[in-house]
Amino acid sequence: MKNFPIVCVGGSAGGLDAYIRLLQNLPADMGVAIVIVNHITIMPTQLHKVLPSFTTMPVDLITDNLLIEPNRVFIIPANRDLHVEAGEFQLEPISKPRGWPDVITVFLRSLTRHWDGQLIAVIVSGYDGDGAEALCGIREVGGITIAQKLSTAIQPDMPESAIASGCIDLILSPEAIAQEIVRIAHRQI
Repeated sequence: MKNFPIVCVGGSAGGLDAYIRLLQNLPADMGVAIVIVNHITIMPTQLHKVLPSFTTMPVDLITDNLLIEPNRVFIIPANRDLHVEAGEFQLEPISKPRGWPDVITVFLRSLTRHWDGQLIAVIVSGYDGDGAEALCGIREVGGITIAQKLSTAIQPDMPESAIASGCIDLILSPEAIAQEIVRIAHRQI
């Protein structure tokens, strides 16, 4: 049974700055899986090549049936919906190929149904409001929801939509988000 915490970090435009600031402040051995769900649809993601410079945790581009493990950073590939089943990632063709993607919402909803451990949903810089629709569901299953402080976000649309959902527990800078994740992880041990 998988019962370690999963942190879903959802972002888009300007997200790279938030991911770097977050990862630089997270220890590698806190027993948490970090899943970065960045909705890029135009080109393949390069995050799995860029982010290893900012963390000592292994950084993996998600493949189908990849086992979810703690103390790792997982990156969604472009143009795919991400699901969780039996402790593994499942990739599906993107369900909303036109308009603003909703890959963060899709993944968060899958986590609420198929993950037994603590859930932490973090919404950072990006356009539109992906993820906001699933935040109340995260809270309903006992998860914690965090939005990036608008003044620290390069593109505040996504955290603003998250806050407007009425289901955000904390509004913090990326560095303070990292501290909160560490605090939650230590409570699990």
